[in-house]
Amino acid sequence: MRIKPILTEKSLNLAKAGRYSFWVDKDLIKPQIRKVIETLFGVHVTSIKTINYKGGTKTNLRRMKIKIAARKKTMVTLKEGEKIDLFEVKKGK
Repeated sequence: MRIKPILTEKSLNLAKAGRYSFWVDKDLIKPQIRKVIETLFGVHVTSIKTINYKGGTKTNLRRMKIKIAARKKTMVTLKEGEKIDLFEVKKGK
């Protein structure tokens, strides 16, 4: 999969302000990310910010080494008045 939405409490609060967060392939560049999001969700992207997370190793409680993969996060701002329905929070009782 090339793009995966981040559905955490913080990202859902940012989505109310029009900023949406996604995990993307680390080899995608901004014009490719813009094209994928615009075609997938039918919206207009105004700005894109990307953050690269470095991979590495981590030690767990059993002293075993775990390999952490490198990944890339992107924050997308949409045109005024547009939204992605995937990030909408439905209120219960």
